[in-house]
Amino acid sequence: MGVEKLLLRIGERTMLERAIAAAQGFPTVLVASPALVERICAAADLHIVVNAAPERGMSHSLQLANAAIGDADSALAVLLADTPLVDAALVRRVTAARGDADVAYPVWKDRPGHPVVFGPRARAAIGGLAAGDTIRRLRDAARWRRVELNVEDDAALIDVDTPQALARVRRLLETPGALG
Repeated sequence: MGVEKLLLRIGERTMLERAIAAAQGFPTVLVASPALVERICAAADLHIVVNAAPERGMSHSLQLANAAIGDADSALAVLLADTPLVDAALVRRVTAARGDADVAYPVWKDRPGHPVVFGPRARAAIGGLAAGDTIRRLRDAARWRRVELNVEDDAALIDVDTPQALARVRRLLETPGALG
């Protein structure tokens, strides 16, 4: 996008602030590039991990977050900061829906979205992800017991990677009932 997209405003908050708010109520590990870390305000229950090698891909960020959590018996909810329509209510719903399953995530019209919650068994496999892997590879592994939470709109699937996507998100937030 030519700029640090996570600092772009959507409504009253940046995308990064929206992601942190969506994680409210949970201990939160934020994995961020060195350039972004200096722009993050400290908050309660927020542990910041610097990813000095973001070019290594999402699997590296996931490994850093997993290591920072430590407690092997807890779940890990992955929320991408460029999915600004994911809110705290959805994070709580997906986390609660997981139960004792290995993986849980929202689904809209058979398409998976975010957040993705990994239970302890799935978390144990995070270290084995190859550089550059996405969380899809781990999420979709056939060995997991999974919960797919059907959601009523596509908010969990919308990520901002282009100016057009940013404009769409802004329009959706300005137009009640526009999601779906």
